Amino acid sequence: MRDVLPHVRQWFAEGYGERYGGRFALATVIGTFRSAPRQPGAAMAVSGDGVVVGSVSGGCVESDVYEVALEVIRTGVPAVRRYGVSDEDVFAIGLTCGGVIEVLVEPIDPVSFAEFESVAAAVESGRPVAVATVVTAGDRLGRRIIVEPDRVVGSLGDAGLVAAVVEDAVAMLASGTTAVRQYGARGECRRTDVAVFVQALTPPPRMFVFGAIDFAAAVAQVGKFLGYHVTVCDARAVFTTRARFPEADEVVVDWPHRFLAGVLDQVDSRTALCVLTHDPKFDVPLLELALRTDAGYIGAMGSRRTHNDRLARLRTAGVTEDELARLSSPTGLDLGAGTPEETAISIAAEIIATRNAASARPLSTTTGRIHGGTTYGRAAAGITVG
Repeated sequence: MRDVLPHVRQWFAEGYGERYGGRFALATVIGTFRSAPRQPGAAMAVSGDGVVVGSVSGGCVESDVYEVALEVIRTGVPAVRRYGVSDEDVFAIGLTCGGVIEVLVEPIDPVSFAEFESVAAAVESGRPVAVATVVTAGDRLGRRIIVEPDRVVGSLGDAGLVAAVVEDAVAMLASGTTAVRQYGARGECRRTDVAVFVQALTPPPRMFVFGAIDFAAAVAQVGKFLGYHVTVCDARAVFTTRARFPEADEVVVDWPHRFLAGVLDQVDSRTALCVLTHDPKFDVPLLELALRTDAGYIGAMGSRRTHNDRLARLRTAGVTEDELARLSSPTGLDLGAGTPEETAISIAAEIIATRNAASARPLSTTTGRIHGGTTYGRAAAGITVG
C-alpha cells in the first residue's frame, strides 16, 4: 500500500471519478510461492475512471487484475485471485517466471473502508499500523481490523479470532513482517478455517551512515533506493552539509558515538549501521556502543591493517568476542569495487544478504527458490480493543 498511498489517499479524499460514488479498488499481493516478481504487500490501485497506479507483478498479470478491479468497483465485493505459470501456455494469464502469487482485490470507499484515512495518516506520520483482512472465501471475506500499538478498530466476526489476530499483528509490527496467517473460526491455533492477511505498515527501517566522505554520499543514495530512512553523521561541520548529502533524510553534525547514544530507541533489528570514518578516535567508541545494540547490520570500512588495529582497540575497550563477531569489517562483499558508487553497491549487497540470511553466491551456482521468505511466531500483546 505504501507505494500507491499518495495517489489513493487523494482519490479517497476527493471521491475521484464520478462513477460508483468515487469507489476505487486496491489490489494487494497477499502470498507468493516459489519464484515471484513482487513480495506480499505490493499493491496496484484502479480508480472508477480506469486510472492505474502501482504494480503487483511487474507486468505479468496486471491486465487481468485490472479487469477484476473494475468488477470489484462495480459490485463492491472483494475478490481473491491466484496467478501462476500455465503448463500449456506460458504466455497465458500467469507468471512466466514460474512462480505463483495470490492477490486480494478489495473496494475502497468511505463505506467499505471507513478507517482508510486514519491508516493513511498513520503511515505518512511514521506511526506503525497493521491492517488485518480476512482473505478466505465466504461471508467474512474482506472483513478487517486495524491494529495500532494501543488500540484496535473493526471486527472479524468473532472475539476469539480478533484476539488471535491482534496477538500476531503486534508481533508482526515489531518485526516489520507482512504475511497470511491461518486460524480456526474462533481463533484456534493449528487450524486453517480462516486465512487473514496481516499487512504491517511500519516506518521505514533506519540506516545510519557515519563519516562525511564521498563513499558516505554513495551509501546514502543506495540506502534511500532500498527504502531506508538515512541519517549521515560526522563531527566535522565543514564536511557534514546538506549540499554534500542531498539524498539523506537527516544530516547531523555531532560526535558519532554521542549521536548514536541519543537515538538508541530508533535502533532495532532492521537497522543498518555503516561506519565509514576509519579513524579510531571516531569509530572505536562508536563501534563499542553499536555492537551492543540490536542493529541487524553493523559494518565498518577500512583496510585489513585498519581492521586488525580496530579489533585490538575494541578488545582493549572491553568488547567481547561474541560482540565482535557481529561486525562486518571490512564492510561489503568482494565485488572488486573501486569507486564510491561500486563500494556502496558492495555494502548494500552485504546488508541485503545479511538481512535475508542469504549465501551471497551467484544465483547461477545455486538451486532452489530464488525469492526467500521469513516466518515469525506469535508474541504476547496487551492492548485495548474497541
